Amino acid sequence: MLISVVVPCYNEQAVLAHFHRRLRDHVATASGGHSHEFLFVDDGSTDGTLAVLRRLAADDTRVRFLSLSRNFGKEAAMLAGLRAAAGDAVVVMDADLQHPPELLTRMVELHAQGYDQVLARRTRTGDGMLRTLTARSYYRLVNRFMDVEIVDGVGDFRLLSRRAVDAVSSLTESNRFSKGLFAWIGFPSTTFTYENAVREHGTSKWRLSGLVDYGVSGVVSFNTRPLRAALHLGLVLLLGATGYALWIVLSVLVRGVVTPGYATLLTAVTALAGVHMVMIAVVGEYVGRIFHEVKGRPPYVLKETHTPCPSPPGTAPAPVLSPGAPEATR
Repeated sequence: MLISVVVPCYNEQAVLAHFHRRLRDHVATASGGHSHEFLFVDDGSTDGTLAVLRRLAADDTRVRFLSLSRNFGKEAAMLAGLRAAAGDAVVVMDADLQHPPELLTRMVELHAQGYDQVLARRTRTGDGMLRTLTARSYYRLVNRFMDVEIVDGVGDFRLLSRRAVDAVSSLTESNRFSKGLFAWIGFPSTTFTYENAVREHGTSKWRLSGLVDYGVSGVVSFNTRPLRAALHLGLVLLLGATGYALWIVLSVLVRGVVTPGYATLLTAVTALAGVHMVMIAVVGEYVGRIFHEVKGRPPYVLKETHTPCPSPPGTAPAPVLSPGAPEATR
């Protein structure tokens, strides 16, 4: 069996050689008779990541790489790797060694038991109390809204069978939330837990704003319940306003006209304006996604490939820019 290891990379120059060495050494001692390919996807890095990948490919025939024309984001990089992977099973993992390469053996063993998806769930050992509480609250919230269930601690580190890879690769949506897509395709799956590992080199590329955007994407990508919630909130406010208006009319009939409360009026107008803006923002999230989808742009553009990459069934190959071509022809 050929096992492909897909590794999205963005500015990982400092850790790539070490990661490749650990991955290579583990495969050499625990291959189980399987063949391997290591497929790195350079997501428009601005450091020397691409140069390191070229050296690794020259030294190790199992190494292949793709280089995207700019930073399209991890979701696009993972999709590029999945579409290019040739393995009977594909493992997706990060290059920062927070996903230990030594867990590949366990994943392959569980896959051999008939599972199409083998999910690695990390513990939260070492995470701060605030981060742990926030993460757990987020997962509880999104699982109340989403049409699929995602598990706290389960990320992109997983093994996918060939039919699972083909299913994910065939989904053409440009606004991708892979955690949800992996759950949406179904197929038999199993989960095992591993100790949280610290990043050995460099710093995380995720910032608070990026995490918030990613969280919002997860909520709106797999359901329309926020729109329904906006409708329900609007109806509640309408009923409340109607009741308040009737109370005012009855008060005038009984006690006559009195001086209206300026503070009450100002508070009500401000609160209603805030609720209105929230509703518009919710609708805008969905409209924005429709805007991106109808344009039909590819999720990524390849700048350079080490070897030709197959396209998934029913899709056109991604545009490729020849390395070294004049800028005017790109």
